Amino acid sequence: MVAMTATVDESVDSFRVPIIDISAYTDGGGAADRAVVAAQIDDAASSVGFMQIVGHQIPSVVIEEFTAVMDDFFALPLEEKNAYRTPPEINRGYAPPKSESLSLSLGVESAGRMNDFFEAFNVGVEATQYPGLELPTDHYADNTWPAVSHFQAAVSTYFAEARRVAHVLTRIFADALDLPPDFFDGYTDHSLDVLRMNNYALRPGEIELDGELTGMGEHTDYGIVTVLWADQVRGLQVLDHNGLWHDVAPADGALLINLGDLMARWTNERWMSTLHRVKPPIVDGTIERRRSAAYFHDGNIDATISTLPSCVGAGSRYSPITVGEHIGAKLAGSRAGQANPYAKREAARVQRAMQRGLGQQ
Repeated sequence: MVAMTATVDESVDSFRVPIIDISAYTDGGGAADRAVVAAQIDDAASSVGFMQIVGHQIPSVVIEEFTAVMDDFFALPLEEKNAYRTPPEINRGYAPPKSESLSLSLGVESAGRMNDFFEAFNVGVEATQYPGLELPTDHYADNTWPAVSHFQAAVSTYFAEARRVAHVLTRIFADALDLPPDFFDGYTDHSLDVLRMNNYALRPGEIELDGELTGMGEHTDYGIVTVLWADQVRGLQVLDHNGLWHDVAPADGALLINLGDLMARWTNERWMSTLHRVKPPIVDGTIERRRSAAYFHDGNIDATISTLPSCVGAGSRYSPITVGEHIGAKLAGSRAGQANPYAKREAARVQRAMQRGLGQQ
């Protein structure tokens, strides 16, 4: 990606990720208060594609216990962590450094080799949670739990809280888009959700630092909405409409929220899935520690996503696609290096950003 990084002055003057208090929805606020929140969400989704939310009501102790066990796992020797690897088509378990390239999920074949520096551990919804449905066991795979004290319990508790927040957000989305309150329920009652825990600092000698460091390549998220807990450490960067990258870090107690490609499809790009990347800072030749945990709320695998009637306008930019087709192609790109045939518009956005960046050099 050749787009430029904004200066501090440019970032302060022209780019903001708004902080939105969703207490009106989590505390049973009145209709007028909810309408204010829905309007704020609509504005952020239309202009930035990212937002910060407070009032989410995830207890701090849940986050503290979750991040503690996450630290315990990533502190294990690399050979122990590698015991929890799964095949590329199974979005579970451990992903070591340089085993993925998120930019390839966009279908941009020239984006690079598998060189994303982060390591990750994934858990998700299992088919066994829905015994009445015949769900594919590759997408709804059994979780692989490491032998780390309290890991499964702490991660499962946080997973449930993040899932609750994701459903609160889709309820707000329905109001913001003038849809029935339960509109998204039928698309998410067996949602293909995954929690990805990320680590960007490794022990010396575990991996060679060669060339420009890519913590996580430029990409858009795949599904409906992402609920992100992150350290207040520089690294996450968001691309604006002018092809400039901006550093983004959460405010105290806030979760970062961004929209995925399926929401962009649904709304015909009234709401955008924004390109973002991670460039972890290097201090005195050492990568500063940065952690994050992204809860991906992706929708039912058998759901068909078509442009909302209220967003069609002069015509839809996207053909209907199932969640399974879309997510499968994205994962084949990022985890297996296969070109994504469904990402033409996303790939075009990358190319436009590159051209704008070249024009500003």
